Amino acid sequence: MIAFCLAFLLSFVGSIPPGTLNLTILDLGLKNRMESAWRFAIAAGLVEYPYAWAAIYFEKQISASPGVQDNMAWIASTVMVILGIWNVRSSRTVLEKRSEVSKSGFRKGIFLSILNPLALPYWLGVTAYLRSQGWVLLENVLELHLYLAGISLGAFALLIGVAYLARLIQSQFSQIAFLSKFPGFTLLFLGLYGWIRLIF
Repeated sequence: MIAFCLAFLLSFVGSIPPGTLNLTILDLGLKNRMESAWRFAIAAGLVEYPYAWAAIYFEKQISASPGVQDNMAWIASTVMVILGIWNVRSSRTVLEKRSEVSKSGFRKGIFLSILNPLALPYWLGVTAYLRSQGWVLLENVLELHLYLAGISLGAFALLIGVAYLARLIQSQFSQIAFLSKFPGFTLLFLGLYGWIRLIF
């Protein structure tokens, strides 16, 4: 259950930054099109599953290299810091752009999720970090699929939450734009924590 909870939390937090997916579902919420929002969020959550599975596979292949294995904790912590800095910097401008939505639903959720360029490197970096800290092992089938289920449900929960939040507060949503930087600071904290553990 630790793998599931960590995956859910990091997937939820990692889905906060404004991007194509959450700007699209934000628009659906603002237009009170909740049925489409549900279909969209389900589709996006389903696509996270194979993306994360591929990331775990590549992470294991990369980690198998002796040079990488000896320095995995340093590499994983550094990746987290880089992702955090990139996230904080990019969140400043993305909110200015609104995504246009026509008749969105399940198919659009699948399509936009597949085109999401950050899912694979994000989960590769996060998984490497969690494994290097000993928080998840992913050595058996049950733990692997609990981890993947947590990732899918975390993404779904954030997206459907955004839709309902948008419907509730509509014009006031822009006033809480500072939330877009929260994932970046979380990644920075985790990366710095990893460095501190290695140094001390």
